[in-house]
Amino acid sequence: MMIDMNAAKAFAAEWIAAWNAHDLDRILSHYSSDIVLLSPIAQRLAGNGRVEGMAALRSYWSAGLAAQPELKFELIETMLGHSSLTIVYRNHRGMKATETFEFEPGGNVVRSIACYS
Repeated sequence: MMIDMNAAKAFAAEWIAAWNAHDLDRILSHYSSDIVLLSPIAQRLAGNGRVEGMAALRSYWSAGLAAQPELKFELIETMLGHSSLTIVYRNHRGMKATETFEFEPGGNVVRSIACYS
C-alpha cells in the first residue's frame, strides 16, 4: 500500500483524536484483526512486549485507558515510510514517544511499534 504525506498526516491526526477521545472502538478501527503491537510498556504492564490479535489489543488498551483517565496526546511530527508511517507525539506526562505503523494492502495497521523516551 502506497501512502502519501497527506494521507499520513490525516491518519496521524485521526489516530491522535481517537486516543484523546478515549474511544476504544475508534482507536481499534485503525488496526487489522491480526495486528501485532510491540511495546516496552506492554512488556512492563502485561509481561509481554508483543501483543497479538485484536482481542488481546482490546483487552490491553481497555485496561490502559481505564488506568489513565487524563491520557492525552499532542502530535509533534508525522514521517512517511514505505507502506508505513511514524508519528512523534508527547503524552500528558510530557513523555515523548514514537509509533511506527505498517499497513496491510487493505489500509489497516498490521504492525505497530511503540518507542518511548
